[in-house]
Amino acid sequence: MGHQILLVDQDQSQREQLSLLLHDGGHHVLRATGLAQAQDLMQTVLPDLVLGAGWQAQQQAWLMALRADVRTSKLPVIVMSHQADALSKIAALDAGADDYVVSPCDTGELLARIRAVLRRQQTPPTDDVVRAHGLRLDPLTLGVEVQTAHGSQPIALSPLEFRLLHFLAMHPQRVHSRTQLLDRVWGNNVFVGERTVDVHIRKLRVALEGTPCAGLIQTVRGAGYRLMPQHDASEPVTLAATLGTAVIGGNARHLAYETPHLGRAARGANQHATLA
Repeated sequence: MGHQILLVDQDQSQREQLSLLLHDGGHHVLRATGLAQAQDLMQTVLPDLVLGAGWQAQQQAWLMALRADVRTSKLPVIVMSHQADALSKIAALDAGADDYVVSPCDTGELLARIRAVLRRQQTPPTDDVVRAHGLRLDPLTLGVEVQTAHGSQPIALSPLEFRLLHFLAMHPQRVHSRTQLLDRVWGNNVFVGERTVDVHIRKLRVALEGTPCAGLIQTVRGAGYRLMPQHDASEPVTLAATLGTAVIGGNARHLAYETPHLGRAARGANQHATLA
């Protein structure tokens, strides 16, 4: 499954080469020519991982600032550098990098390292009750309640509808493509059309009609769906998503989302080459 990766590289040729590689690996790529532009992008779109190519020792202060910011303190970062000495590696890792890749490198190895770092960041499945925007979802009982002025109102959903709503609630304000929802909610071994997602989204909207959560599931034209608070419904709907927060078991957690670029069939179709 693809992830959203922020590629930071001043070298245009290498930036294009890496961008193509990441796209071929099924990822959606945001590109920045330098750290200042990367910082601006992360104000509105928090990626799943930052890949800093052409890394230099003087850039470690930016990495340390990234780790000092609570919003980006756990953001995975892989740095690529032509400097192969141990001191350079130690300095970058101590500054906050999750991995250090020496250029030139094998493309297959780079993609494997990206997968490994992302795998360590995955949020494990939880049976904790999830509360988001007036919804209360209990994975153990598949129960859904909406908070109203008169108390809690139960909502009857099928198990599949519950899983879909639970996924959206776990990633609030994040845009999810139909392909991503199929992968994460239906599973990798279920082969149904993308319009199946539209049908179940429509069922969820019908179930929430007449409650304070009506209109909570928003369509983002050309992108997919997201769970958005009603007071934000008047905001322009764009592809840029902001960091969402859900309350899980009483604790607020920041949650990342994934955006596959090439769809389900593109997974694993990577060719090995060498990056300069």
